[in-house]
Amino acid sequence: MAEIAQEIREEYENFEEKVIEIRRTTKVTKGGKNLSFRAVVVVGNRKGKVGLGIGKAREVPDAIRKAIADAKKNLINVPLMNGTIPHEVVGRQDASKVLLKPAAPGTGIIAGGTVRAVVELAGIQNILTKSLGSNNALNLARATINGLRDLLDPKKVSQLRDISVNEVYKGVKREG
Repeated sequence: MAEIAQEIREEYENFEEKVIEIRRTTKVTKGGKNLSFRAVVVVGNRKGKVGLGIGKAREVPDAIRKAIADAKKNLINVPLMNGTIPHEVVGRQDASKVLLKPAAPGTGIIAGGTVRAVVELAGIQNILTKSLGSNNALNLARATINGLRDLLDPKKVSQLRDISVNEVYKGVKREG
């Protein structure tokens, strides 16, 4: 039991964090204005696991700490193939859309700041992206996460369709 707990602890310690946005928010009350901060953070292990979190607090470090904890609770697995994604996908969140396309080796990450942070920490090395619609940082990050969540793993698809992984990847139809 202790070994499993140790493995989980080590797995969570290998995550990198990136602060995407820190925003000052104000609540107007009868007694005056109450300042607080909202932090948007993405965490990932660069091996196919990535998560997005939001934290709110009266001070910036507390907001970041809460956002990191939230991001670690909301981790997703991203299927990777040769350093890129297996197929094209569009992620949506409110008025933001993000187009994610697989790219050839050596292309690098072609993406804006928010999308780049999410994609880098997911472990993707070659990808083409295009932000469509709103450029709100939180919605773009959520749209990217939604797109990565919608990716289908070629191995699972090949098992479901009872064909080989090569046939799935090439789009070859099986006879018979």
